[in-house]
Amino acid sequence: MQSLPTTYFDDVYRANSDPWAFETSPYEKAKYEATVAALPNDRYKNAFEIGCSIGVLSALLAQRCEKLLSVDASELPLEAARQRLAPYPNIAVRQMSIPNDFPDGHFDLIVMSEVGYYLVIDDLKRARQLMVDHLDTNGHLLLVHWTPFVHDYPLTGDQVHEHFLEIAGEGKPLTHLLGQRTDKYRLDLFVKR
Repeated sequence: MQSLPTTYFDDVYRANSDPWAFETSPYEKAKYEATVAALPNDRYKNAFEIGCSIGVLSALLAQRCEKLLSVDASELPLEAARQRLAPYPNIAVRQMSIPNDFPDGHFDLIVMSEVGYYLVIDDLKRARQLMVDHLDTNGHLLLVHWTPFVHDYPLTGDQVHEHFLEIAGEGKPLTHLLGQRTDKYRLDLFVKR
């Protein structure tokens, strides 16, 4: 098995411009509120969002970030994201497929929401290392993923989060600050020490 290719997401967005109902779903709204509420800092200087889709969560993050880079593997949802985020000059939106593409620079916040399970374990390991390498000391890493099994995803949300928990703890690069679980998703917050 391999990580889901960009063409997979292109096909999904060709069929439906909001395939996961990010704009209208009460589940998504509650999850986004919990995601933003989990952020310990009122403001972040330079944040990176992996998997922005049409930019609904990005707009909430923008209110807490001086600068935000929001990326998605597919270019197709990014037109809607750019329109939604036009009022926020502090957001840059780019097509980027993690881990093969990764921005230069360092971030005091990295958010990966609903992306990790699209990767096979080797690509997730590469992505994890890139996130750690590009996260500032005392920077936050926030993961949020759907936990029910999806037959065409290489990993589950739980597998993604457990993989990050492996590098958290005494003598390891991350410290686990917060873990929340609902019947549909889990949220884990880390800080780099």
